Amino acid sequence: MTHNNFLLLLCLMLPFVAFAQTEKTDVELSEVVVTGMRYVSDIRHTPYTVTTLTRNEIEKNNMPSLLPLLGEQVPGLFLTQRGLLGFGVSGGAAGGITLRGISSSAGQMMVLIDGHPQYQGIFGHQISDSYQSQLAESVEVLRGPASAIYGSNAMGGVINIVTRKIAEDGVKTSANVGYGSYNTLQAQVGNMVKSGKFSSVVSASYNRTDGHRSNMEFEQYSGLVKLGYEISDHWKAVAEANVTHFNASNPGTESRPLLEADQEITRGETSVAIENKYGSTSGAASFFYNFGHHHINDGYNPAVASPQQKLFKSNDRLVGFSAYESTSLFSGNRVTVGFDYFHVGGHAWDDYFSGEKAGISSDYADKSMDETAGYLDFRQTIAPWLVANAGVRYDYSSQTESEEWIPAFGLAFPLPKGISLKATVSKGFRYATIRELYMFPPQNSELEPERLWNYELGYSQKIASLTLGANFYYIKADNIIQTTMVNGKPRNINTGEIENKGLELSVAYRIDDNWSVSSNYSYLDMETPVLAAPEQMLHVGGSYSTVKFEVSTGLDYVAGLYTNLDSSREYFTLWNLRVSYQLLDWLGVWARGENLLNQKYEINSGFPMPKANFMVGVKLNF
Repeated sequence: MTHNNFLLLLCLMLPFVAFAQTEKTDVELSEVVVTGMRYVSDIRHTPYTVTTLTRNEIEKNNMPSLLPLLGEQVPGLFLTQRGLLGFGVSGGAAGGITLRGISSSAGQMMVLIDGHPQYQGIFGHQISDSYQSQLAESVEVLRGPASAIYGSNAMGGVINIVTRKIAEDGVKTSANVGYGSYNTLQAQVGNMVKSGKFSSVVSASYNRTDGHRSNMEFEQYSGLVKLGYEISDHWKAVAEANVTHFNASNPGTESRPLLEADQEITRGETSVAIENKYGSTSGAASFFYNFGHHHINDGYNPAVASPQQKLFKSNDRLVGFSAYESTSLFSGNRVTVGFDYFHVGGHAWDDYFSGEKAGISSDYADKSMDETAGYLDFRQTIAPWLVANAGVRYDYSSQTESEEWIPAFGLAFPLPKGISLKATVSKGFRYATIRELYMFPPQNSELEPERLWNYELGYSQKIASLTLGANFYYIKADNIIQTTMVNGKPRNINTGEIENKGLELSVAYRIDDNWSVSSNYSYLDMETPVLAAPEQMLHVGGSYSTVKFEVSTGLDYVAGLYTNLDSSREYFTLWNLRVSYQLLDWLGVWARGENLLNQKYEINSGFPMPKANFMVGVKLNF
């Protein structure tokens, strides 16, 4: 689609967008959030910008991964992809998240599960194939630094996945199976039970595809177990574990195809928590343990190289303890005090399986780091139209002997006629990873933390079924770790800077009980361009639903995307369509089509995305 055709299509849709809304929005008056505050709060009273996705929205999407839905619904968030299913790791991997030009691939964005950090202990970034839809009751995305509460790696924002739960006594069992293009299969089954004080959630999923290119197969197994027990009216215990294993193949770029570039990855997360709630006082203490086992063959190009004689292997871990308590000391006040301890570590090595070195192992690193922190968050309602928030975190890293003070300040103005204004100033930071400090030729054990400041103004308003939102931000960062040549050799040093500013808009309207439309737009101006951070993104969507039938559609326009900083930028428009029908109380059918305009485009350089593709499926609920 040409730019002129796109503009014409946009103009035709503007009458809908001008009024517009969906059932999800950042600014519902009754909406409450936890992320960024550690306690349930009316979103109008928090200084942060948070987007919430509900279980209903996740289920209607009918996709095994959570992240593509976030890319549609969260202004300023962009997800890298390389195919129909699976992100992979190492060379050719996708699943990188950028938010306002800050990248998760560099460890600058944090993913949480029930408030617990999730990242690879050696490389410091998230593993996107771990975040399956079966996990989530809801997802909260905080746009902007959250380091004052969550510490390192939250300098650009956080994605908090709140795991499944059942509120009322009973038994619920569900299954969702779909099949489509490129021999792609997705299957999920789940069971939830609540009986008196006891509750449980058990789910499992299996996903596979041949891929739209040769040597691009992907297969995944995932499972979740969550147990809860209400000890008393005020105390509750929760234990959970989820594990995913996937086998992924990297076909290489079109110009440099690879053979035998295979990955076997296992990721797991476990936690035990004790929660309390006494009227205006609430808190929790939790222990969590995340782990990963990676076996990677980097493959070879048969035109220029021979098969690999070694595998890259690694074991990593993230062990932590967190405790916090939030209370009201006097009228209009809320104080939260918390403590975090994280132990991050891993062992990486090459394991030779053929050739002269067969049976020999060669270490890269076997290291660990400890992070200890305490934080205080203070909120005060000064007047019905003014809420002030201030917080500070002290964070210490044993390995680098670095200490950081991380402040955050914010004002919220919940005004009449559904208007809410916000102003925030917050700091974010990130410690160097084991890889940056100790592995491969660029390593530098003297790296300092990266630091960032975010300045933001926000506006939102709800008028009946109309919701509007706007955010303006300015980001200034220094000490960014970059690889440069020092004395003729590559070396990681704190030399980079970031200066980003941008605008995010959202408008949404529920026309009546059946029709709703929505749109969000983001503009990003970067002093120094980075990969996978488009200059402009626009999503326009609408839906029609009855008791049994629902159809939803959306257009996504991406402009000024660098897939390679040495090449020209990408511009593309994607059209997606989803349809579902409830045949019986317990049986539904669904279908979806993606890239229906049959666009040819890339997000990862050298990895063309699939053209028009389709999937059909059935849902069962008992």
